[in-house]
Amino acid sequence: MRITTLGIDLAKSVFQLHGVDAEGAVVLRKKLRRAGLLDFLRSVPPCLIGMEACASSHYWAREIAGLGHEVRLIPPAYVKPYVKRQKNDAADAEAICEAVTRPSMRFVPVKSPEQQSVLMLHRARDLLMRQRTVLLNAIRAHLAEFGIVAAQGPAKTMIWWRG
Repeated sequence: MRITTLGIDLAKSVFQLHGVDAEGAVVLRKKLRRAGLLDFLRSVPPCLIGMEACASSHYWAREIAGLGHEVRLIPPAYVKPYVKRQKNDAADAEAICEAVTRPSMRFVPVKSPEQQSVLMLHRARDLLMRQRTVLLNAIRAHLAEFGIVAAQGPAKTMIWWRG
């Protein structure tokens, strides 16, 4: 019962694991809480582990790789064709386990904490820019209700506002 490939479906608090041996026979179907995942994986000999690329997958990939496992992240759209029956966490873990072994599968590189930090700054800036646009458009719409027409664009709206 040596696990060679393990599919992990990540969730908020409960993770589903699906493991197969070298012949492809299922040797593990397990549900684990977040706190018990790394402890469990410490007891498993190094193997190939697949996970869907999601919000926390890069963190988990770094932690699991630190235990000596080979970790591959798969875009969720590439896992979907491998789901055989109704969509649930156990079926997703099985599909991930199947998809990670495919030779033509494309994988997402694991990001470092520094890379994730830079991406987080870009997303935060993008969110602020969108919120600013929404606010300025709302101000222009409210002014228009009183017959005041302000030009489009942040600089032109703010000039009117200060004037």
